[in-house]
Amino acid sequence: MGRCFGKKYSDWNVYFSDEINNEIYSWGHDLSGVINSDRSTIIPDLHLAVSVRSFRSENVSAFVNEVIKGDEVNASLIAESLEKYPICITRDLNAARHWLKQKARGSERYGLVADSNAIRLKSEGIFVKTDIDPANWFLNDNNDVRSSFYMEDTACEFDIQGLELDWVGVCWDAGMRWNDDLGWELFKFSGTKWQERRIETEKKYLLNTYRVLLTRARQGQVIFVPNGDNEDITRLPEFYDYTFEYLLRCGFIPID
Repeated sequence: MGRCFGKKYSDWNVYFSDEINNEIYSWGHDLSGVINSDRSTIIPDLHLAVSVRSFRSENVSAFVNEVIKGDEVNASLIAESLEKYPICITRDLNAARHWLKQKARGSERYGLVADSNAIRLKSEGIFVKTDIDPANWFLNDNNDVRSSFYMEDTACEFDIQGLELDWVGVCWDAGMRWNDDLGWELFKFSGTKWQERRIETEKKYLLNTYRVLLTRARQGQVIFVPNGDNEDITRLPEFYDYTFEYLLRCGFIPID
């Protein structure tokens, strides 16, 4: 945005809210060149503070922000206000699928989503590297195996950005792991192993990816966190267990 504003479109004026510098929206980029330009105007009312996606509760976005921020205390407090918007969690993928089917009524749509680098979910039967046709996934009915209803094809953040379903199952891989002492530890799976993300923009991208995935449901969501496997060094239980416990403390309700 800053580069385009400075080098191109010199005849444009820009209007934005006073939240533009919040790290949630700036991703840590320096936007001072845009903010301080004489072609820029700050209008606080341009900030869309209330989510229109989650019509059952305007607090879903705030809840997710606290989860991503690593503030389990504030997250759990906000979670208490989400009684009309169920937030559940399980270690059993079939239980997550069953929960979604049971919650949906009539034409309400449901499906599974995951981080595009959640490659080790392959062992659970979740293939994020398999391209989906968004039109089929979002629009086709429950008789079409390519639709979200079948929960065989999993959409990633690229497929679902700006779109939503009524009920969402978020499949959580080991790329984003909770550490009680350090907070979020962020990894990328490359080749045959996990590599720690050290570039700040890559870290912020992964955090924002999960922010996107956790805000795609209009009516409620369930998170699936695998159990891991002691015999697979890429899926050790400790990669997942602490994350599961953290999300419980944030207010997610366990289901069997």
